[in-house]
Amino acid sequence: MPGVTSEASRNADYETATSFLGEWGRFQQRVFILLCLSFIPNGLTALSMVFLADTPGHRCILPAHLNLSAAWWNSSIPLEEVDDNRGGALVPSKCSRYKLEHVLNYSERGLLPGVDVNLSNVPKEGCLDGWAFDQSVYTSTIVSEWNLVCGESWKKPLTSSMYFGGVLAGSFVSGQLSDRFGRKIVMFATIALQAVTTLIQIFCSSWIMFVILYFLLGLEQISNYLVAFVLGAEILGPQVRTLFATAGVCLFFAVGYMLLPLLAFFMRDWRLLQVSFMVAGCICLPLFWFIPESPRWLLSQGRIEEAEAIIRKAAKINKIEPPAVIFRTLKNGDKTQEKRIHNICDLLRSPNIRWLSFTLWLVCWTEH
Repeated sequence: MPGVTSEASRNADYETATSFLGEWGRFQQRVFILLCLSFIPNGLTALSMVFLADTPGHRCILPAHLNLSAAWWNSSIPLEEVDDNRGGALVPSKCSRYKLEHVLNYSERGLLPGVDVNLSNVPKEGCLDGWAFDQSVYTSTIVSEWNLVCGESWKKPLTSSMYFGGVLAGSFVSGQLSDRFGRKIVMFATIALQAVTTLIQIFCSSWIMFVILYFLLGLEQISNYLVAFVLGAEILGPQVRTLFATAGVCLFFAVGYMLLPLLAFFMRDWRLLQVSFMVAGCICLPLFWFIPESPRWLLSQGRIEEAEAIIRKAAKINKIEPPAVIFRTLKNGDKTQEKRIHNICDLLRSPNIRWLSFTLWLVCWTEH
């Protein structure tokens, strides 16, 4: 196709024009490391729901003012059989209690549970006064914060689904935004928005507010991940680009994965854990002054002088003398080539790209 051939030719011209920089100079090393560091906060937040929404042990609350005997106080929660590796052991119910009016009546009459009263005949009711949560593992999670248990337990998986709904939305819009406003601007704008969104989440007063913000967090997280990936691929040379897109991104993302349980071990309150995520994002913001814009994107926007300035600065860092005119071929080509705006439909135009897109979608689908 003419459009694909033109794009491939332009990429080849760019590689030729910047080949004097080399593959692994100080400039490439700096960009490689700094971009990889930006993936650590993404690894922290990607599976944060494992700890933010873990369900502590819980049982129905009994009002403290109840005048119950010790025997009835200890027997007010029915026992239920649990089908697990303990061989069907009996454990206190997490979602019900014996009706308090009956329990009070038996207690006042001096009757003993299991002796004078057959507990299987005592009516049950839900946890009308809320739940008491075990705090031996977590001080607080969003489950204990908003009682996402029993009849409300469906809200917990919905919270995760909303996050990945944001990831899906961000996957569609991030490319369009970075094509219009620039890789660097979108990357650091979404990092800043992640920090702001997380800060607001810390002060959430309701589950609905948390879920809405969590959707936005998923959108922002995948956006800065994808844009940083593209930025590295466009700045680095062919060989280093492959290393960056495989080992670099994956290893530093895994560092975030490994730090997540470590932080959760020391921060047992979900709000405090969110503070650590916000701080990690804020630490990445100063990288804005050290990571350049993509010269390829600048060239696609006709901003040739800015692209040349970045390459000349890179040459200075690498201690290489650049040529007098770097993008001569591209300048000449831009006079005759009509500027074309790309969109997601381009993934289906060329048979080769269409097959690659289908393969990638299939891989992503099977992984999830």
